[in-house]
Amino acid sequence: MATANMSPQRNVMPTQDPKVRAHNFDEVALGYSEEAAIDEALRCLNCKNMPCVDGCPVKVHIPEFIAKIREGDFEGAYQVISKSSSLPAVCGRVCPQETQCEAKCIRGVKGESVGIGRLERFVADWHNTYCKDEPVRPESNGHRVAIVGSGPSGLTCAGDLAKKGYEVTVYEALHTAGGVLVYGIPEFRLPKAIVAKEVDTLTKLGVKIETNVVIGKTLTIDEMFDMGYEAVFVGSGAGLPNFMGIPGEALSGVYSANEFLTRSNLMKAYLDNPDTPIMKGGKVAVVGGGNVAMDAARTALRLGAETVYIVYRRSMEELPARREEVEHAEEEGIEFKLLCNPTEILGYHNPEDPRDPKNGFVTGMKCIRMELGEPDEKGRRRPVEIPGSEFELDVDTVVMSIGTSPNPLIKSTTEGLEVNRRGGIVVNEDGLTSRSGVYAGGDAVTGAATVISAMGAGKTAAKAIDEYLSK
Repeated sequence: MATANMSPQRNVMPTQDPKVRAHNFDEVALGYSEEAAIDEALRCLNCKNMPCVDGCPVKVHIPEFIAKIREGDFEGAYQVISKSSSLPAVCGRVCPQETQCEAKCIRGVKGESVGIGRLERFVADWHNTYCKDEPVRPESNGHRVAIVGSGPSGLTCAGDLAKKGYEVTVYEALHTAGGVLVYGIPEFRLPKAIVAKEVDTLTKLGVKIETNVVIGKTLTIDEMFDMGYEAVFVGSGAGLPNFMGIPGEALSGVYSANEFLTRSNLMKAYLDNPDTPIMKGGKVAVVGGGNVAMDAARTALRLGAETVYIVYRRSMEELPARREEVEHAEEEGIEFKLLCNPTEILGYHNPEDPRDPKNGFVTGMKCIRMELGEPDEKGRRRPVEIPGSEFELDVDTVVMSIGTSPNPLIKSTTEGLEVNRRGGIVVNEDGLTSRSGVYAGGDAVTGAATVISAMGAGKTAAKAIDEYLSK
């Protein structure tokens, strides 16, 4: 039997050299080898009370799958994960394990926690590379369910129901399934082939995917029930970008992070002759400090920007992005303008320039320096402006990454669907909305959050739908 690994440090994840990866869209992290995965698995103490499982929104049986890795049974490990998660290759890459399962790991008390996310990624990639067995499609139970949106909550709900024999159809507004996984998260963090593989697995379980269908326009929820669906799950995400309301936001060269990333990720604007335009080169400011801001900044760098700034009104300690993503951004040369907040976007208008639209081009951004005051209602110290500290930042492009709100189309076209003041659909603990047979989860309920929390909501709703239709 292999000897336990009591090293306080986890196995290092190999990555592309920062100077190389800053100029390509290939995946940054390269993944564990079999030897590194087994060695990391040997760090797990196999705790009887399994605190790591409590930290996982979809309750993956973590010690069990890690035990399979220790034995060299990588396919067995994948099967354990698959009992709880429909998207293991995705979760292993983009879930914030450091604040969830790994935060509960006992090994983290006197050293680094077990690299649970890295092991999940390894297992999923091993399965996708070596296992050619097709998933077994369950026998139909005769019940039909519609899913609105093919993001992480919708795909999870669809997968859990399909495994129970439900006839599931997912309706996606865009031309490619995957939701935020394909339009929001860059290729260098989550290769689109990985998402396509996960979606393909679901379709082989019997899930039907209908793209280019905008619920509320092409089809309504009421019409879905008329078509014979007995329940509907709404996982339409939070695609409505927020802006600051400062002067100059209508200038050409100002993007929401959603638009900027969608043009690059989904519409391939990084190609030499793209079908959709995007600002390339020059100096770029990304306003915000979350994971989406890091994605936008690192994408801008790969699109050819000579300088990229992260402009954030709090300090590095309050930065909400994953620490790994911040470190990667710093390694790649992203400059952090902390304790700063924009007050105006500057531009010019030249009617003789045929490229110049009505509102003009960005030429810079006025900012003011901040200091941290008393804590707000969330416990974070509130940023306060320092009078007389204004300065100008020389930039050509500004990307606003200050959050998103739930898609307003669903609530505006569906009678009897209660929403809160932020536009989120109101649900109970099972994901049931104010309408019988209509469930919701993910960002459509909470506003922008994590992939794994959305998956957890999809899983909860699938269980509730099964109980509702089994009565």
